[in-house]
Amino acid sequence: MTEGPDENARSGVAESGTDAALSRLPPRLQRVAAWLLIRWPGRIAVGSAKGCLRIDIFDRSMTIAAQVFSSVLPVLILFATWSSATDRRKLTDAVNMPAESRSVLEDAVQGAGSAAFGIVGSLIVLVSATSLSRALTRAFALAWGLPRPRSRLGSAWRWLAAVLVLSLSLVVFRALSGPASELPPPHVWQWALALTCDFAVALLLPWMLLSGAVHRWLLAPGAALFALLMLAIRPASAVWLPRALEVSDERYGSIGVAFTYLAWLYVVSFCLLGTAVVGQVIATDTGPLGRWFQERSSGRTTGDLPHDVPA
Repeated sequence: MTEGPDENARSGVAESGTDAALSRLPPRLQRVAAWLLIRWPGRIAVGSAKGCLRIDIFDRSMTIAAQVFSSVLPVLILFATWSSATDRRKLTDAVNMPAESRSVLEDAVQGAGSAAFGIVGSLIVLVSATSLSRALTRAFALAWGLPRPRSRLGSAWRWLAAVLVLSLSLVVFRALSGPASELPPPHVWQWALALTCDFAVALLLPWMLLSGAVHRWLLAPGAALFALLMLAIRPASAVWLPRALEVSDERYGSIGVAFTYLAWLYVVSFCLLGTAVVGQVIATDTGPLGRWFQERSSGRTTGDLPHDVPA
């Protein structure tokens, strides 16, 4: 498929960088490196590096993290205002909020009440939250080499659905992880629940936001990689995040809690975009594994994707 000038320029820079790096090696190492680069691991590594350069993964991950913070948290607060006291506690538990900040949030929610939001206020919150969906749409489209998506009113439901999927996944996972932890054998069902939730989110988001332009089977490798990576990150975050939030809350107050959340969301956003890029390279590779995913998608490869992807 035809890429835009920016994508072609970035790909050209990556290719010239690879050739320049090979030319600096001794002749014997050049042959070894060239042999590795035409094999599956080398192709995936080089293609993933090019993809990360193409989407500018470091800056874009920070953008997505900030959008998640400013979009998902207000939606959770909106849910809390329309929920009972027990459900409000579940919502605050879902984000591992420190005790002091949690009490401030609960007081604010109880003081506001559902009447403060109302229908108009709720709509404003939800419409504002769709900025996250538009940012994700641009990132996924760039990862798959699709043209820059155009914003259309007909795709508004997709933007809203993506935000609700992200918000509800936090609450649903927290609500189900407790009962799952009590089932034997220990931790197995929690891991299975985490894998399922993360895989579903990483698969549904690009599929919905790209209007089905990329087949679900082609999205499956990236979703599986994200779920597996989060399986390793979740235990680390369960240890680090509560402590970091408590320390930030004691030293800097609510602003410290916000920056700590942004740091954690940056890691998650980086993992989401990085695995999406690697998954795209795996699914479109010319090797047996890539052809298998392409056959499962009924012959639809990235070359068959439509050039006009509504966003």
